[in-house]
Amino acid sequence: MTMSVGAPPAHHSPADLASGFLTAGVIGASLTAFIGGWMVQSVPMIVTGLVVPALYGLLFFLATLPRRASEAAVVPRTALAAIESLEAVRGETSDVPVRFGLSVVPDDAPAFRVEIWQDVNRVELTEYRSGGTVVVEYLPDRPWKTRIVRRPTPQWEERAAAAQVDSVPGPVMRSETPDSSFSGFLNLFGLLLGVAAVLLLFRADLFDSHEDDNGASPKPSVSSSSSSTTLVTSVTGTVAISPGRSMLDESELRRAVERLTQAADRRHALTVVVQDRLVTVVFPSAGAKVAGFDPRSLPYGRVAGLVEEARTTLNVDSPRSWQLTADRVTGPLTLRVVVTGDGGTGTLEADGKGEVLRRNGS
Repeated sequence: MTMSVGAPPAHHSPADLASGFLTAGVIGASLTAFIGGWMVQSVPMIVTGLVVPALYGLLFFLATLPRRASEAAVVPRTALAAIESLEAVRGETSDVPVRFGLSVVPDDAPAFRVEIWQDVNRVELTEYRSGGTVVVEYLPDRPWKTRIVRRPTPQWEERAAAAQVDSVPGPVMRSETPDSSFSGFLNLFGLLLGVAAVLLLFRADLFDSHEDDNGASPKPSVSSSSSSTTLVTSVTGTVAISPGRSMLDESELRRAVERLTQAADRRHALTVVVQDRLVTVVFPSAGAKVAGFDPRSLPYGRVAGLVEEARTTLNVDSPRSWQLTADRVTGPLTLRVVVTGDGGTGTLEADGKGEVLRRNGS
């Protein structure tokens, strides 16, 4: 079979990067405003924390409506593909996330190689093997969004049984793009900028109530080293680590939290927010009688597994960023992992031991 090989397109446009930056900024600003307003009883801050994400969500929906409509109008095409490789990831449900490497050979378009994630029932895993031929559907304008057809039509099933698809040379298209590190840095910068904007805008409400007897407001404590930066205020503590390291490392996250909870009056927290290179702990204000939890009791060993499961089982296309939030506003401790990708988000919830309770995909 003669074939020509297509080159992989660029997945992220400047608009995608700007969208991720703005989304991270809104998340940081709204979360800081809502929690800070609730602690100091500031109605304007609470309203800001609720209204800003709602308005942003509405604007994002309206702005992306034409693009989503045009994408929905594209008819998927069917083709044969050879399985170059497959790797199953351990899961807790009947559907197992599997990473497939495929050589896709359309009838009337250039062949291409692609790497995808797809859930496969445990019982059906034996039907897929390296070197086998499968029927796939792909979008011609976004070929990296390829899906294996589990129940093809009889005609395509016969073609797959009789065909011998050759391996396609050339680069491999993946849902995760090479600029993911830059995108993650941009999202982190947006989050910090959103937090800083709220702290600057509402600094009087946040810090005037914590003045000492001489009328001087306590200044934030800042410490830094070659590998991390720590910022501690009266109600929050933040640790940011250098590029090349990740909070998915159990020891990295544990050290960051222990650094923020060394003082005896910081052994309880309202919220812990974890991102790839940033952890933020929100503490109750002095004298506040609110429910909290000991952040040192978090299931550190399950954080990386929960994030990986959220990235691979929530059907979020091209996952770019993630955020884990632990809080105990009402009831027991709850962990929520939010994964953001092209065109949507997914949420995974777990209990205080890291056991998955529910999933909500895009």
